[in-house]
Amino acid sequence: ASRLGLRAQTPQGMDPMAFWFNEEIGCVIEVANTDVDEVMALCAERDLIAHVLGEPDQSEDLILIADDALLMSETRVALEQSWTAVSFAMARLRDRPECVDRESQNIARSTQGLASVHIPPMAQVPEVRRVAAQRPRVAILREQGVNGHIEMAHAFDHCGFEAVDVHMSDLMTGRQTLESFEALAACGGFSYGDVLGAGAGWARSILFNEALSEMFEAFFAREDTISLGICNGCQMMAQLAPLIPGAGHFKPMARNQSQQFEARLTLATLPESRSVLLRDLQGTRFPIAVAHGEGRFQHSESEIRALTSSNLTSLVYTDDQGHPETRYPGNPNGSACGLAGLCSEDGRVTIMMPHPERVVLRSQLSFAPTGTSSVTPWMGLFDNAWRFVTGH
Repeated sequence: ASRLGLRAQTPQGMDPMAFWFNEEIGCVIEVANTDVDEVMALCAERDLIAHVLGEPDQSEDLILIADDALLMSETRVALEQSWTAVSFAMARLRDRPECVDRESQNIARSTQGLASVHIPPMAQVPEVRRVAAQRPRVAILREQGVNGHIEMAHAFDHCGFEAVDVHMSDLMTGRQTLESFEALAACGGFSYGDVLGAGAGWARSILFNEALSEMFEAFFAREDTISLGICNGCQMMAQLAPLIPGAGHFKPMARNQSQQFEARLTLATLPESRSVLLRDLQGTRFPIAVAHGEGRFQHSESEIRALTSSNLTSLVYTDDQGHPETRYPGNPNGSACGLAGLCSEDGRVTIMMPHPERVVLRSQLSFAPTGTSSVTPWMGLFDNAWRFVTGH
């Protein structure tokens, strides 16, 4: 929430009860003061009834007035707590109570939330689709139940790749081989319905197939390639650690501490990292989409501190001050130290649980900090992939 207050005036001659509790189709929009006259004129042209209600302020109070008489004055905290009370009471019976309590406590916290961002210079990241003579091939890898391949293909295509839809059955039957690709992207979703554990069935279809195991091992060993695993792809690639050089610190994911599938926007920061995808992006803090039920990294705090000092992390959940987030729901799964992603020792293999490919455009965000660029910092990951494999 914006954590802003509102002082609103009932339109002249309107009955307050009839106006504020009107259930007809309508909406409340916020526009700049300089645009009010134009917006009102446009509404009038289209026979839409529009009223100027008031202006938001920093008070965190909702004040309603009618004919100079005060109708209501309540704090944002009190109203939000009342609004969510029944939902949280039901959630405590269904979910992990400690997580529900932490989320309810956030109502009273005055923070910048998703508005607390840090964006590095992004001059190199293309705002429009890169038209390049050299379009390296990326295998957009999916399996039964994977559903994130379209967004992944778009992000790579935007930055100059030839994105090729590769199903695991294509590799099993020989219709495709990884030898013809410079990049591999394992996408998010629910491979095999997660019935063997998230990503486990997908990983085992590779590990227990000699031909596939050798194909993936050879691809990971090629020094001219990069690999990215997102969400279910992260869960799968974490279990391919025996095939990936310098990935001995990868571990299978565990169930979220909330015991629930978590789908939300949260803040994350790109740390100092060996990942080739993070070049010149370190320190970026920006909203990112998460959607997983088993996203908790099973590393201890001491292990994560060692990985951090070795620059082997690739993404961290952070609070609005930029510190690693350990509290739910900012940390949606309970990973120690806010860990959200890792990379291999040479930086060519990167895995992360959140979905950067789903928020590469400002228009994809339900909330976007102010700015002029049509792309977000997450597009920089895919731009760096193109720069690595093309030598730029």
